[in-house]
Amino acid sequence: MTQPAASSKRLGNTPECTAQLVEVFSAIQGEGINVGTRQIFIRFGACDLRCSFCDSAHTWVTPTSCQIERSPGLRDFETHPNPIPLPTLLSWVEQQNYPGLHDSISLTGGEPLLHAPFLVNFLPQVRQRTGLPIYLETGGHRPKQLSMILPYLDIIGMDVKLPSVSGEVLWQAHREFLEHAITAPVELFVKIIISQQTELADLVKAAKMVAATNPQIPVILQPVTPLDCSGALLAPTPEQVLTWQTLMKHSLKSVRVIPQTHKAIGQI
Repeated sequence: MTQPAASSKRLGNTPECTAQLVEVFSAIQGEGINVGTRQIFIRFGACDLRCSFCDSAHTWVTPTSCQIERSPGLRDFETHPNPIPLPTLLSWVEQQNYPGLHDSISLTGGEPLLHAPFLVNFLPQVRQRTGLPIYLETGGHRPKQLSMILPYLDIIGMDVKLPSVSGEVLWQAHREFLEHAITAPVELFVKIIISQQTELADLVKAAKMVAATNPQIPVILQPVTPLDCSGALLAPTPEQVLTWQTLMKHSLKSVRVIPQTHKAIGQI
């Protein structure tokens, strides 16, 4: 993929040249179509959503400091104050990038697209230095910010938030996001969190929306991982999952059911 030249703007403590981070670390991808692959995770702080199933609520507000793993997979974290200068983050990623170990770099959060001005400058440089594909994990509701960094991406995993599960109503933003993403030569898939509270009408609407864009887009149904024992949000029953997958495959080519596998192996 041909990469546009990065902006030369590197002056001052601005969003274009510094990052507000939560952590940088090496781990096994536990969700979505690339489950089981090894990635360098760059977790950005701040999120403009408040999904009821979120297992990363600590990322909703940008912390004053971030945790940086020194050696990939050893969890030997160091603490550094935010914001982080772009050259410093590049050096941390290079430090993690042992030859042949990682399959890609994951931009996660929080919501990475809140940091689009920084990513416009960072992504071309990190691609050049590591040679690794760039994987965006996103709530799928910020199409304008996606357009800013779309030329630098290789894989997009976008959530479609069902109102009956997440508490968020984002249908129009999701439609616009899909319309933007489909214009680029990237690997795109949709992830939908499902629970016992999932309403059939939400799944039908999601399936129609994806199919209207391109019925070949893979969809991942991810049963929610309960956050506690309160019973507030329960994983769907096997019968529900089978019924919902059957329903969605009426209009979509690929619908897979993949739970959060990193939770199963104790990788938190």
